[in-house]
Amino acid sequence: MTPLIVGVGDCRVSNDPESVLVTYALGSCVALAIHDPVARVGGLLHYLLPESGLDPAKARQNPFMFADSGIPLLFRSAYQLGAEKRRLVVSAAGGAQIMDQQGVFNIGKRNYLAMRKILWKAGVLLHAEDVGGLASRTLRLEVASGRLLLEPASGPAGRSL
Repeated sequence: MTPLIVGVGDCRVSNDPESVLVTYALGSCVALAIHDPVARVGGLLHYLLPESGLDPAKARQNPFMFADSGIPLLFRSAYQLGAEKRRLVVSAAGGAQIMDQQGVFNIGKRNYLAMRKILWKAGVLLHAEDVGGLASRTLRLEVASGRLLLEPASGPAGRSL
């Protein structure tokens, strides 16, 4: 298996069955994973903030930093490789409260809600999620099978999502 690292504010889409898309350190950030089991296309987005309007210049430079600009690009990139919306299995992880224990800014929650709103407007349902809490996560997506593996930053071994 070939790991394709998805950094913070990054996105990768692949139709290589040997690829595993992986993103680390999902704190308040959210990772959105999509997989088309027929076309065998997988995609993974790791975004930091809910709305590109917070910093339009950064959004033009890197649209994957924001939910509202990154999510549509993730889906379009998968469609270009043969994925179809009606077949996509969509999952999410992250949205924790890492640095904001008192919930003053609620970035994780705002990131999650922004994603849900975008998906709802697009008529896309989440098949699985592991969001919230206080711990960081790592998420892996096997392109060939669509299997998702979620690993906590500390604690027991990973589990399927």
